Amino acid sequence: MPTAAAPIISSVQKLVLYETRARYFLVGSNNAETKYRVLKIDRTEPKDLVIIDDRHVYTQQEVRELLGRLDLGNRTKMGQKGSSGLFRAVSAFGVVGFVRFLEGYYIVLITKRRKMADIGGHAIYKVEDTNMIYIPNDSVRVTHPDEARYLRIFQNVDLSSNFYFSYSYDLSHSLQYNLTVLRMPLEMLKSEMTQNRQESFDIFEDEGLITQGGSGVFGICSEPYMKYVWNGELLDIIKSTVHRDWLLYIIHGFCGQSKLLIYGRPVYVTLIARRSSKFAGTRFLKRGANCEGDVANEVETEQILCDASVMSFTAGSYSSYVQVRGSVPLYWSQDISTMMPKPPITLDQADPFAHVAALHFDQMFQRFGSPIIILNLVKEREKRKHERILSEELVAAVTYLNQFLPPEHTIVYIPWDMAKYTKSKLCNVLDRLNVIAESVVKKTGFFVNRPDSYCSILRPDEKWNELGGCVIPTGRLQTGILRTNCVDCLDRTNTAQFMVGKCALAYQLYSLGLIDKPNLQFDTDAVRLFEELYEDHGDTLSLQYGGSQLVHRVKTYRKIAPWTQHSKDIMQTLSRYYSNAFSDADRQDSINLFLGVFHPTEGKPHLWELPTDFYLHHKNTMRLLPTRRSYTYWWTPEVIKHLPLPYDEVICAVNLKKLIVKKFHKYEEEIDIHNEFFRPYELSSFDDTFCLAMTSSARDFMPKTVGIDPSPFTVRKPDETGKSVLGNKSNREEAVLQRKTAASAPPPPSEEAVSSSSEDDSGTDREEEGSVSQRSTPVKMTDAGDSAKVTENVVQPMKELYGINLSDGLSEEDFSIYSRFVQLGQSQHKQDKNSQQPCSRCSDGVIKLHCEEPVSLAVQLQGH
Repeated sequence: MPTAAAPIISSVQKLVLYETRARYFLVGSNNAETKYRVLKIDRTEPKDLVIIDDRHVYTQQEVRELLGRLDLGNRTKMGQKGSSGLFRAVSAFGVVGFVRFLEGYYIVLITKRRKMADIGGHAIYKVEDTNMIYIPNDSVRVTHPDEARYLRIFQNVDLSSNFYFSYSYDLSHSLQYNLTVLRMPLEMLKSEMTQNRQESFDIFEDEGLITQGGSGVFGICSEPYMKYVWNGELLDIIKSTVHRDWLLYIIHGFCGQSKLLIYGRPVYVTLIARRSSKFAGTRFLKRGANCEGDVANEVETEQILCDASVMSFTAGSYSSYVQVRGSVPLYWSQDISTMMPKPPITLDQADPFAHVAALHFDQMFQRFGSPIIILNLVKEREKRKHERILSEELVAAVTYLNQFLPPEHTIVYIPWDMAKYTKSKLCNVLDRLNVIAESVVKKTGFFVNRPDSYCSILRPDEKWNELGGCVIPTGRLQTGILRTNCVDCLDRTNTAQFMVGKCALAYQLYSLGLIDKPNLQFDTDAVRLFEELYEDHGDTLSLQYGGSQLVHRVKTYRKIAPWTQHSKDIMQTLSRYYSNAFSDADRQDSINLFLGVFHPTEGKPHLWELPTDFYLHHKNTMRLLPTRRSYTYWWTPEVIKHLPLPYDEVICAVNLKKLIVKKFHKYEEEIDIHNEFFRPYELSSFDDTFCLAMTSSARDFMPKTVGIDPSPFTVRKPDETGKSVLGNKSNREEAVLQRKTAASAPPPPSEEAVSSSSEDDSGTDREEEGSVSQRSTPVKMTDAGDSAKVTENVVQPMKELYGINLSDGLSEEDFSIYSRFVQLGQSQHKQDKNSQQPCSRCSDGVIKLHCEEPVSLAVQLQGH
């Protein structure tokens, strides 16, 4: 009988596109290249997309025979050896989707990827490069004069900039949702699997259902949350005709991962930001909300903490905390035609019954539960009424909506004029934010997948007992969400979110038994590591929406930023102003075309001819009688019934229909994450597998002086740190370079889907050797007097730390143990040397174990 559930790993991870004159053949395989699927794409249709998926799983031998027959059948003359009928067009790692403008369809393929993080062994990749291929052949192509312009607009969306995907982990959902699905009762999984088998269109869905000896495992795949999927429109045309493994959903935002070393115990801190694809756009062109309750610049930020020493979702320790930023949910805008740095705010439409705000908060109740806490950082006191317009309207909307909600689920509204407190010399902005953060985390709680540690019973903490959320036998659930906003939701919002995240991080570390009190102080290695992650996160989101990096950072509000920061702030302000004035309109057109908000149609106005995109995003303006909800019962009844739990995570018939459940053998490749992560079928490098180049608290933040307390929770002085709190020049330049790749640290080398030559490989080897040599500690030549001083400095701290002095002689017992281990090591070395000796005489086709140069790249053993 099955005893566990696991995420289903996609069996289409490596793709090769083969070309004939009449068709494209897209061959996809799993990582081990043991299972293959084939898509046939017709090239003779000038405007329609004809795709055939035979849904058969091929072996490697069967695929080779199939391609051989296709090659033979498509040659111009039978028996002609020189010409080939089947051409290899491109290799790839996934299908972004299919798109059509005014001529035929294009296919967009991911040709280069980079591993950015892993969560429980599930790799998260960043799109590094893509290839856009026109499908119809030249003989049937019907040209259009405006096709090239649409193609340029579409390609303005840079897919190599902050787009992420995973073959086995659902990035559109939170960790809490993904693990809640895996913990679903087995009886429900059985009934859902039976129902899926009856309703499923996939005739091979039952493959692997027969288990032997009770070792079966349920594999679960959930539907993505389409609000945070950016290629949903591009995949929509093939969604019902191909197997689900071909559908690779991509999110846009940020992903960064750093390693917190606690006395050698590795803890991964991961930050994932999901940008909404609804009402998406640039700073001044997308403000407020649309008619469906979707707001501009809506980003869901999730911080995930996991003990990296245990990889499994079932056996490991995982914790997460989610918060949201987004524009004020009202009908408002700013007119940029005046060419002012701060255009006046205007309310475009009267909404006395808070209809659009009701739709927005109903969505939030469904996804996050209650309470919903609004932290409004907009100015409240101004000489000329500007930002205060939004505060007054938001207060009125929340007051109106709250009078109909049950008292225990009302929306909590916290107004705080952050700009006013920043100007005051008497107030500490971050202290006040810390008070707000404590109250927020206590109300919402956080997610952890294990029961409370025994140390919290031994050393009870008052704050821990006051913590909110939902306590279940297997851990804790976060119920409710903090929604932070200012006018732009960039600088002030990022600092406020960092303070709330820092408070939540302390509770997460405490829940995993890593600290004795849920408190974290500034100027510790842990907080500096977390602050750098959040700065990269803020810079990336600010570039996407505002056109420049952050102007005000955490150091600015701590008032410890160096004097050179002021000139940088001015440059970022000018960069943001230039982007908003001159390039945002073109970026907005590209986003509208990419997301399918605008569909080019023959005989209708082109995208660049539209005076505004208002009617594209507000679809109720195109309907004669828009349907309206009740003014008093503005929520969805099923959602309010299950509060404070989020309705999306409640086990009910509606949510069960969103799952695909399948039963596998225990060691089937589709659910074996250990096999997927460690890849025992190929020889790989430590750098690639374990992300050794990611930011580490011990290497990048801990002082290099011997004798310093190695704990990442010890407060450091500015002159003690590995990275100065004021930020020296070289470190800041490195950070800027890292932010350009939207990562907290340079990850392992990207994988390119083109077979590189030996020259490229040797060049990459030289680069990696150079990077390793740069990280090594320089050796300084000293004379005898200096060496005595160095020895004295090294020995003294070791005496303090370990209670032993190297200058003292060893006891007889210690010396005998030492000698025994030396003899064991020498004999083992001789055995290894003897066993390796024959390998060095192998021919060139076999890997040699004796290498004069270090091998840093992964060497894959391929059978062909």
